Parts: sequence; C-alpha cells; structure tokens
Amino acid sequence: MDEKNKIGLIPATLMVAGNMMGSGIFMLPANLAGIGSIAVFGWIITTIGAVALALVFSKLTAIYPAAGGPYAYSKKAFGNYMGYQTNLVYWIANVVGNVGLAVAGLGYLTTFFPVLKDPLVMALAQIAVIWFFTYANILGPNVVAKIQSMTTMFALFPIIGVALLGWFWFHPSTFIEGFNVTGKGNMTAIGMTLNFTLWAFIGVESASVSTAVVKNPTRNVPIATVTGVIIAAVCYILSSSVIMGIIPNKELIVSSAPFSQAVSIALGQTAGNIVAICAAIGCLGSLGGWTLLVGQTAQAAANDGLFAKFFACTNDKGVPATGLAFVAALMTVQVLATMSPTASEQFGKIASIAVILTLLPYIYSAVAIKIIGRDKMSAKQGIFYTIIGLIAAFYSMAAMIGSDPSQTRWALMFVIATIIFYELSENRQYEMMGKNEKITCVVPRWVRHVTFLVTILALVLTFWISFKDETNLKRHDKSHFPAVEHSMDLS
Repeated sequence: MDEKNKIGLIPATLMVAGNMMGSGIFMLPANLAGIGSIAVFGWIITTIGAVALALVFSKLTAIYPAAGGPYAYSKKAFGNYMGYQTNLVYWIANVVGNVGLAVAGLGYLTTFFPVLKDPLVMALAQIAVIWFFTYANILGPNVVAKIQSMTTMFALFPIIGVALLGWFWFHPSTFIEGFNVTGKGNMTAIGMTLNFTLWAFIGVESASVSTAVVKNPTRNVPIATVTGVIIAAVCYILSSSVIMGIIPNKELIVSSAPFSQAVSIALGQTAGNIVAICAAIGCLGSLGGWTLLVGQTAQAAANDGLFAKFFACTNDKGVPATGLAFVAALMTVQVLATMSPTASEQFGKIASIAVILTLLPYIYSAVAIKIIGRDKMSAKQGIFYTIIGLIAAFYSMAAMIGSDPSQTRWALMFVIATIIFYELSENRQYEMMGKNEKITCVVPRWVRHVTFLVTILALVLTFWISFKDETNLKRHDKSHFPAVEHSMDLS
C-alpha cells in the first residue's frame, strides 16, 4: 500500500480509543446494572488487564511489526495451525461484535425515531449502517480514518462531560442501593462484570492489527496503543460510576440510552438529546474502524494461504474489497438472527459472545511475547514482559471463567472445530508453495457499486416500513375515536 494511503500517529491513536469507546461505553452501564455498581471494582481489575494487554501488543509490534495482530504473533510463535485458529476465532469475534456497534448506535437514536423500537425496522437500519461503512472502507483507509477521527470527537464529548460534571448530580445513596443486585457474593459478582468490562477494552489491539496501514508502525503503533487505552480507562471508570449514582438501578437496567438518560435527569431533555446524538455518532463511527480490522486480519491470513483467496484480492486503493463485502453479508445474516425486542437485550447477547471468542487470541498473544522476543529483548526486558504477559493471560482466563457457561462451552467447541477447517487451508498452502504463487488478484469495480446499492436498498426499505408502520398506527388511533365518543355520550 502506498504511504499516502496510510494513517499517522494521531489517527491511529484515535482509532484505538474510538474502537474501544465506540464499542464499549455507551450501552454498558445498562448491562452492568444487572450486576450492580460493584462493577466499579470490575472496571479497575479490567483496566489493569487492559494496560497489560496494551503493553504486550505494543512490544510485539516493536519486535515483530507484521500485519494481522494476534494472528501474526500466534503464527510466528506456535506455527500455522495456531495462527489459523487464532485468526479464524478473532475474525469471527469481530464479525459478531461489529453488529453490537450498530445496535448501540441506533439504540441511542430511538429517542428521535421511536419506530426503531420495531425489531424489523431496527434490523434494516443496522444493515444499512453496516453496508455504508463497508462502502467507506472500500474507498480507502484514509476515508475511514477521517470519519473515525471526527466521530471519536463526538463520542468524547458526552463521555468526558459526564465523567467530569456528572458528579454534581451524583447521589451516594443511589449508588449504594444498587451495589450488588445479583443475590450472590461480592467476589462472584465482580467476576461476572469482567466479561462486560473487557468488551469495553476490546480494540486494544486495533493499531497492531492495522500495522500494514499505519505509517512508521514500529514507533507509532506502540504509542497509539498505550495512549488509547489510558484515555479509554479514565473515561470508563469515571463515567460509568457517575451514571450508576444518577439513575436508580431498576431504571438503568432497562435503559436503551444510559448516557442520554443521565444527562436528561441532570440538565433536561434538550441536553439529553444532544448527548444521544453524540453517542450515536460515536458508536456508529467506530464501526468503520472495526470493519477495517476485519478486512486486514482476513487479508493477512489469505496472503499466507490460511484463508480463501478472495479475502486477499484488493482494489486500486489496496483494500480487500471482496472480503469486506463478504463480511457485510455475514453480518446481515447475524442481524436478522439476533433480532430482539430491545437494543439492550440484543447488545448484551452479542457483546458476551464476542468477548469470549476474543479472549483466546489475547491469551495466545500474551504468551507469544516471551517466545518471539527471546532473542530481541534484554534480560531485564524479558523478565518485565514475561510478568506483564502473565498478568494479561491470567486476566483473560479470569474473564472467560466469569462468562456465561453455556456461551463459553459453545465458543470452545467452535475453537476445537477449527482443526477440521484447517485441513482445507493446509492444502491451499501446499498449492501456493508448489506453484510459488503470490496473490495478485484485483477486485472488480462492480463490488464497490453493489455495496453502495445494498446500502441504498436497506435505507429505502427502512424508511418504507417505518412510514407504513406510522400510517397503520394513525389509522389504528382513528378507528378508536367513535368508540370513545360513544362511551362519552352514554355517560
């Protein structure tokens, strides 16, 4: 990829922070309310684990600046199969998790568009957003970087505002009353928060996965990773704690826009609406960066023969457009399969599954640093990063233990099943080696046009069904008028 199409330090830092905050913060207070405000301790524990992971990925990028992030490190340290397994699991996790971003963003827009509470309308709107950001990615990394830099600024406005000013409306009694609502012990409750709080930090590896599109990655990726995590951690702990002291626990559990609701209580509905718009823009904007990651990790594996060839085919911007369109199609199926009555419920399902799947690549990366860096670090550095890697690995394992047992069981069954799929990839590798093949296929221009048309079609269907629902509602309301008048006459 040409240097002019790559992104610099500030966009990379905003991508890391934006990918985490866009995916994590805006819906989590409602999900954590089901456990209680004891989640503040979960935030602290997760911050320690996230900083450890940030240091791991930063060092790995410095000593082995290969594209693909966790995939590249696992392949280097443990061989082709572990690399394939890591990449497939990580890729699926991102495909699943990306839908959560669309759910969270559109959930904040239900205040302005109540028709989005209709599961079908919400699903079509999600599909439109998914294909729009796929189209933006096909136009090039610079387009996505500019979009996300702008949307991250919108996201930071309500987060920082609530974190700093929300304390004026914070009620200790509200916070304490909802401290632990699980009916279980405090340690068990804290363990239950780790899955959700880790979701907020998923994205810590964003810059390392996108090494191929970052300028001077050896320097910029580590700085962007650590800085992005620190920014996110401070915002998470302060804002989440404040909200749990403003909104009573029972109300927070069913909230589809906790940040907006908290600001509405403090400053009125107008201020709450402004926050809702900023939160929606932040969530939806981060989808652009995550779509970039999905394309990059699949492309890196396809170049090595571990993924299908079409994932490696690029357009004139160096973007794996065909692979991105395929991912958008998978996400569309997932949207239709996870339709739920509320945005919070759908988000909770998606977030939990995505976190479980992401934990394994994190554990592999944490262990790989010792193996990859054996000859590239001094003795003191080796000891330091071995300890950091162990902290990151043990934290990730603790988060997996605290996850939903049923979801964890099925996720691990999928991981075991990857060995069956690996046979196909192994054959592909041998074919490439025998022919000395290099993937140079070019994506036809019609892929970009189809992506744009699907976006427009989804938008048209969304508005058409919304209009139809509103028309039926008006007719329904009018049909009740005579009965009301009749009953008044009888009285």
